[in-house]
Amino acid sequence: MLALLLLLSCLNGYLLAKEAPDVDCLVVDLKYVSCSWKKTTDGNYTFTSWFEKKNMIECVEYLPGNSTHTGCDRPYVETQRFDTFYTVLQRGDERHEQEHQLKMKVKFNPPTNITVKYGSDQNLWFYWNQTHKKCVESEVRYRKKQMKWEHSKVFRDKSYCINLPSNNSRYELQVRNKLEGGCGGGLEYWSEWSEPAIWGSNNSTESNPTGGSMSVWSLVWYVMGAIVLILLVMMLLHHERLRIILIPVVPKPSLVTHDIEEWFQFSKNLKEGFKANYNERACPVREYIYVSQSDSESIDSVSLSVSTDQTDCSGFTAADGPKDPSDTQPSSTISPEEKP
Repeated sequence: MLALLLLLSCLNGYLLAKEAPDVDCLVVDLKYVSCSWKKTTDGNYTFTSWFEKKNMIECVEYLPGNSTHTGCDRPYVETQRFDTFYTVLQRGDERHEQEHQLKMKVKFNPPTNITVKYGSDQNLWFYWNQTHKKCVESEVRYRKKQMKWEHSKVFRDKSYCINLPSNNSRYELQVRNKLEGGCGGGLEYWSEWSEPAIWGSNNSTESNPTGGSMSVWSLVWYVMGAIVLILLVMMLLHHERLRIILIPVVPKPSLVTHDIEEWFQFSKNLKEGFKANYNERACPVREYIYVSQSDSESIDSVSLSVSTDQTDCSGFTAADGPKDPSDTQPSSTISPEEKP
């Protein structure tokens, strides 16, 4: 009984070892059909294929997998993906035939030449090239400052916009595309992600960034700036005239009067105007008094010197001194008719 079980297990292992692997085929970029199978350790298989109502074609160039074949690429005509595709793996008397429907198994190559532009609308625009213009859907993923990837909705354009990006942040973006569902594309057959496009705080784009190492041009600019600064300091130290022009001497403030006068160049008339003048004009005053009519006739020639609220300051100064009372003019007399 034990011997029978051992014999059955050996036969089962032999049969499993002889079973050919399954073949998986895709239409790549609508240019050729790529078929692949799992690597085996018991030798290579011969691969043949054909479309419905077409002749069988044996593989000319196998995909290498060390010393074992793991796939084959064969020519393709665009309309053939709607026809049934047949494949055969054969080794000796062993033959494994499969039937494939390639209508929805289309995989594009990833987009190329991704460029970044900071637009006049203050938005960040990404542009790329793709091999097909029609029936292509795209998806973008981007991240800021090495954070988690953010995925966009599926769209048909060949550009993408990030609104109002931060100039102090670093943005990384990748694109992939696939055949549109309305044209027979499958949901899961996306292309590989494109090479990343980088936009950072210095408003530059990079392809395949190599880390945060300083660029050669940045180092050159730093060295040139340091040299120019040293030369400028040396010129200021050795050329007194140039130093005075570039860095004029500022006078030191002082409370001494003559120093202030040296700062401000006043005119002679302006200085005289600030000098104190204590001379004032003396104004004689006089007043009118009532005189009766009888007295006015007897004193017509008599002059009265009185004080009044009216002033007559013309021709008098403090330097002339008061005049002799005898020189004053006689007072006027008012007749009763003139009395108010």
